[in-house]
Amino acid sequence: MKKIILSLFVTAFAVSTNAQIKTPAPSPSQKIEQVVGLTDITLEYSRPGVKGRTIFGDLVPYGKTWRTGANANTKLTFSTDFMIDGNTVKKGTYALYTVPGKKTWDIILYSDATNWGNPKKWDEAKVAAKVRVTPQQIPTLIETFTITFDDMTNNAAVLGIMWENTYVGLKLETPTDKMVAANIKKVMNGPTANDMYASAVYYLQADKDIKQAQTWIDKAIEMTSDKPRFWYLRQQSLIHAKAGNKKGAIKAAKESLKHATTAGNTGYIKMNTASLKEWGAM
Repeated sequence: MKKIILSLFVTAFAVSTNAQIKTPAPSPSQKIEQVVGLTDITLEYSRPGVKGRTIFGDLVPYGKTWRTGANANTKLTFSTDFMIDGNTVKKGTYALYTVPGKKTWDIILYSDATNWGNPKKWDEAKVAAKVRVTPQQIPTLIETFTITFDDMTNNAAVLGIMWENTYVGLKLETPTDKMVAANIKKVMNGPTANDMYASAVYYLQADKDIKQAQTWIDKAIEMTSDKPRFWYLRQQSLIHAKAGNKKGAIKAAKESLKHATTAGNTGYIKMNTASLKEWGAM
């Protein structure tokens, strides 16, 4: 019996010593998936901490290429072509490098994203984009290295890099208008009411040809006249109002209000009521 107990103890000890001990990573990883317009952008990077150290000009020397994070490459993946500083960059995955300086930074996208840190041999032919930017001082200490997507629009975002008391931003532009126009042209060969509606709303929100938006939304309303949709009618009222057709806007808002009331949708009831009051119809 003692031999059996001893054997079990030895086996348990062997299993426990072979098991891996998990501890927190010194520079934890983060993955962000961001949609800019119609472009999917994925960011993968590690986040070191200040931990009482002087970062820029010391831990990260000025004038030297920096991996811009820790551990493996900081990677950016784009689902479509995009633009940096007026130059088109092909879709794909890129490593993010920077060359920090006191007065200026160079931000670099490098086509080889398989390195652990900097490449053993730098290849200028793999530099897909390089932009010089001016760093900004932040009054609050940023303890953990952080990359963000800032100042979002349909066509662009700013990639923000922050650590210690420094911020730099890189503007990324996406071909949203071109892609939407191509999609609209394609579906207009046999568009559905949803296609007409989506195109009209986009033109309204993007401040494009409001007369064209008016034509599309009116067609969408006509195509759904057997089953009126209060959200379609709501957008019709806004488009007609922007186009200067107040009478048409009021008519559409009243129809939207009627059908929203039937559906019990308080949000659209409130929005239509407010618009009708604004236009002097209530």
